[in-house]
Amino acid sequence: MRGVQVKMARAALGWGVRDLAAKSGVTANTVNRIENGADAKQSTMDALQRALEVAGVAFLDGDYSGSGGPGVRLVTPTGKSIDSDDTQTVQYREYLVNDAPPGAGG
Repeated sequence: MRGVQVKMARAALGWGVRDLAAKSGVTANTVNRIENGADAKQSTMDALQRALEVAGVAFLDGDYSGSGGPGVRLVTPTGKSIDSDDTQTVQYREYLVNDAPPGAGG
């Protein structure tokens, strides 16, 4: 994880520096320094990464096919893969009953 990724993750979550500092146990000054490219202890970086991952951030290292470099993304909530409201879903009986012989697709 890089400092620029910390800044991107924080922005994606809508957090300020103080929010991340409070959730990770790292001082706001240290968060600022890391985001601006300063080196940090591995334990500090781990604390920041844990706090951001718990909030739903996934870190992209940039080593995958089609990479645009290191980045972040918000993880899709577990459960449904399609965003739909079952109370607003209508299923029409005529489309659920097969009225054609097998193999008569169209």
